[in-house]
Amino acid sequence: MNFKRIVKLGCGALGAAAAVMALSTAAISEGHGGDVKIGMITTLTGGGAGLGIDIRDGFMLAVEQSGKDNIEVFVEDDQRKPEIAVQLADKLIQSEQVDIMTGIVWSNLALAVIPSATAQGKFYISPNAGPTQLAGRGCHENYFNVAWQNDNLHEAAGAYTNSAGLSNTFILAPNYPAGQDALTGFKRMYEGELAGEVYTRLGQTDYAAEIAQIRASGADSVFFFLPGGMGISFLKQYADSGIDLPVVGPAFSFDQGILQAVGAAALGVKNTSQWSKDIDNAANAAFVETFEAKYGRLPSLYASQGFDAANLIISAMGKADITDQDAFRAALLEADFDSVRGDFEFGNNQHPIQDIYVREVIQEGDVFTNKIVSTGLTDHQDIYAAECAL
Repeated sequence: MNFKRIVKLGCGALGAAAAVMALSTAAISEGHGGDVKIGMITTLTGGGAGLGIDIRDGFMLAVEQSGKDNIEVFVEDDQRKPEIAVQLADKLIQSEQVDIMTGIVWSNLALAVIPSATAQGKFYISPNAGPTQLAGRGCHENYFNVAWQNDNLHEAAGAYTNSAGLSNTFILAPNYPAGQDALTGFKRMYEGELAGEVYTRLGQTDYAAEIAQIRASGADSVFFFLPGGMGISFLKQYADSGIDLPVVGPAFSFDQGILQAVGAAALGVKNTSQWSKDIDNAANAAFVETFEAKYGRLPSLYASQGFDAANLIISAMGKADITDQDAFRAALLEADFDSVRGDFEFGNNQHPIQDIYVREVIQEGDVFTNKIVSTGLTDHQDIYAAECAL
């Protein structure tokens, strides 16, 4: 049964909001002018819940740390279903009259919600999904992506695979917009042959058939994009298969939550990310420390993106009133905040121009995590920006 709970967040109250797993609302908040209402639709239950929980927790940590008292955040669970995401967006826009939308994890849900939200004059700040369709000709002045365009981390993985001397890679990803962008991005940079190319079912947990194909393919390596529980299932089954081929992937397949579930089987794997807990700047060090203190776990890539998304909004609130959309939009574009990634810049399509790192899975005590070993791409902008008229 759905329920709603309103939680006033003061000192030490964030943990109570973090415990709300179904449809819930948290009221928190000073800004340049009046109140700002933010509608967060994300995945809090079912498959992929860990991703949405991390986005929410990173976002709410930033709001709490801001000390502002005129931000109201409505948090809703999309259950990873596009039809529910659309219903929730309609409710938040029409009934709650939110000013800004955020939170969606999955590209198919983003494509169902974002064009309608921006068409209704709402800002959408993406903390994750960056589908091709919204980065190029479908870009919009009210749509900002704080994370990346979907292809980017996969492009860096393709470039790394070349530098590692791997030339016959088997590639696989789920058959949905982000999965399609993943393999497109990898192939854009990769210079070798493909031993195989497979699209799996979104939410799939049994990869016996795909692993058999890898075994028979003659591949010298494997690249895969399988976020959340899909990646956990694949990695465990791959490790049990006895196949001894190098594995490369984006951070989504080797992020903090996944690594704890997979364990030693992931050690040594190289993966690509625009963020890592060991990026050396004061904002990132403080974020990692305070997130772990608040929630009792290391932050993930998704948590860092939620944190940056909130701080982008807060920075704009310091310069403009949300009722002046042109001024607020300009303030968002300035991105005048201390990102956990260091310097932060938007391109013309309002997606980041940023470095993407190569990380290696390591073990620190009892915790499996990542460390940066090189920079894969420097000041990288997505290819679709050239098609955006902004």
